[in-house]
Amino acid sequence: MATVVSFHAHPDDECIVSGGTLAAAHAAGHRTVLVVATRGELGEVAPDVLAPGETLGERRTGELLEAARVLGIDRVEFLGYTDSGVVGDEGNDAPGSFWSAEVDEAAARLSAILDEERPQVLTVYDDHGGYGHPDHIQVHRVGHLAARRSGVPRVLEVTMNRDHIRNLIEAQAAEAVGEVANELPVEDPGATLDVPDVDGDEPFGSPEEIITHAVDVSDWLAAKRDAMRAHASQIPEDSWFLQLSDEEFAAAFGTEWYIDPAAPRAEGAPFLDSIWR
Repeated sequence: MATVVSFHAHPDDECIVSGGTLAAAHAAGHRTVLVVATRGELGEVAPDVLAPGETLGERRTGELLEAARVLGIDRVEFLGYTDSGVVGDEGNDAPGSFWSAEVDEAAARLSAILDEERPQVLTVYDDHGGYGHPDHIQVHRVGHLAARRSGVPRVLEVTMNRDHIRNLIEAQAAEAVGEVANELPVEDPGATLDVPDVDGDEPFGSPEEIITHAVDVSDWLAAKRDAMRAHASQIPEDSWFLQLSDEEFAAAFGTEWYIDPAAPRAEGAPFLDSIWR
């Protein structure tokens, strides 16, 4: 059996981009370890969630532990840094923030865990952190350095398939345009759709051509969604994530994507379907 260490920036990141993979690994009998750099202290908290006197960091810690239980994770560790916030926030340079930490020092903290676990696989983020968040970029830097120090044989970068996202957006837009055009004489009904710009200055994910792994997690979508639901301070019941139909959720989150920078996929070759084989 393998050991998989999954390294993330904040509570809730683990279930959104890799929750199905972790649940599948657990179901297959592998040991799963979750390491989180921060407690997500600067997240946008949902209304009326915090108890009197409760901090967001405390709440998100508890939420993470519950999500980990749902996914069957064997061990959870925090590196002890604070949330740096999005690009340009004052938190970027605050003492103790993950973004301001020395990469060498942070890698030493992660290496201590890797040396205990001796994993076959470590997952980090792609080189721009999926969407440019400072803490996510730092996970990429720190994770790769720690893996080299601890001799982890395989480092995979969790990402989002930019082409898949674009196709979903275009299909959604076409459906909305068709529905509106049948009822209202508007010039550009698709212009009102609230969708991300996957090709903007900070693009989402990576192009399909550099992705090496496509892990089908459809059998674990219920666990993945329940793990998301555990993060109620960030993903309330009326959020987009939880309001999707089962079919829509499967289309958006039924596959989890990884890059193996040490073994690029040849043009036209199939994706690998497991991160531990």
